[in-house]
Amino acid sequence: MPQRIRDLLKSLEDAGFTEISGAGKGSHRKLVHYKYPGAVTVSGKPGDDAMQYQEEQVAQAIDVVQK
Repeated sequence: MPQRIRDLLKSLEDAGFTEISGAGKGSHRKLVHYKYPGAVTVSGKPGDDAMQYQEEQVAQAIDVVQK
């Protein structure tokens, strides 16, 4: 069963990512971390199911900053 977008955002925030205010359009959010090169973009409404590529991207980003 896929995670929800809100779960992905919570995982990123728990790992120390912060949302860039005004950086995303519509349902897109950009999150940054000082240890992560670039930004992670998460699209979708909080209650939507996350796509597999989104789950993988978030997991990879969290893995990079925890090393």
